[in-house]
Amino acid sequence: MAHVKLAGITKTFKGHTALENLSLEIEDGQFFVLLGPTGAGKTTTLRLIAGLERADTGTISIDHQNVDDWGAAERDVALVLQQYSLYPRYTVRQNLEFPLKPKARRLPQPEIDERVARAAKIVRIEHLLDRKTDRLSGGEMQRVAIGRAIVRKPRIFLMDEPLSNLDAKLREALRAELKDLKTRLGATFLFVTHDQVEAMSMGDRIGILNNGRIVQVGTPQDIYNTPNSAFVASFVGSPAMNLVPADISNGHAIVVPGQFELPLAAAMVRRLNGRTGALTLGIRAEDISVGANGAYTAKVHHVENHGVEQIVTLRIAERSFKAAIPANVPLQIDQSAKFDWNKDRMHAFDTQSGLSILSQL
Repeated sequence: MAHVKLAGITKTFKGHTALENLSLEIEDGQFFVLLGPTGAGKTTTLRLIAGLERADTGTISIDHQNVDDWGAAERDVALVLQQYSLYPRYTVRQNLEFPLKPKARRLPQPEIDERVARAAKIVRIEHLLDRKTDRLSGGEMQRVAIGRAIVRKPRIFLMDEPLSNLDAKLREALRAELKDLKTRLGATFLFVTHDQVEAMSMGDRIGILNNGRIVQVGTPQDIYNTPNSAFVASFVGSPAMNLVPADISNGHAIVVPGQFELPLAAAMVRRLNGRTGALTLGIRAEDISVGANGAYTAKVHHVENHGVEQIVTLRIAERSFKAAIPANVPLQIDQSAKFDWNKDRMHAFDTQSGLSILSQL
């Protein structure tokens, strides 16, 4: 296991700033997920920890030791990539043995055999050991890549979107297996992804990265329930949080004058700290209910059937938002529908900065 700390890391490539004053801490034995859109700086962060890149400024520590001057081999980390990076003409066994046979520190063959057998059992590829890797499926190749990392017994597993090339069903299965693997090995994992479903289902803690900066760190529940900005609110959650321009006046949030004006409870007024005027309201789709007793009326603009639920797009004038409701509620496009908005579950963000303006309860 290993504790990892990045402090004030900045990295530029040919004038482009990939990371800016990034600070991050990963606890011993933690499954930490770095989540962000393409180009946010996730892979750069991983490569810096692995020792494949050097930071322009800042420090990296592993187990409370500064490793800025250490090479990749000295850092004792294992890197698993989405491209698998296997030797196609080797058997699975030979691929697993490869990291254990460098001339500088070759292990005795009995220990190599023991490590290969253990890793193969953990990732369930014992029956594939004598098969050439170019005859494996995508899921099998990814298991071999993970097994090759396990045989080294590294201090840290660094995983760069390892599931992105797999089909949806296999991704779901391997998500559960990786989480179980972390529990059995007790190792420190840093998992990089742009997929918020992977992040929410796997991470002990999540760091949201955007434009080279960490914008929020917390448990999956923290990130989902108390996003600190409109960016985090819209990036985490499926469907994304509804973000609706509104005006706060006389104890009401006015979304569409005369048609959709939400009276605010005293507690919400206090959490707004006396804020009035324009802002952005946020509401999760599951916090909007549709039914005959709804206080407001909208037109059904679109319906997506997701099996156990349906995602309904409601529209009032030029404002639209999505509601997640049971699949057995009959709705047709262009019909009028009554709905309610859970005012106790609202979020509010500054229109200019995008930052949350609600004080915590």
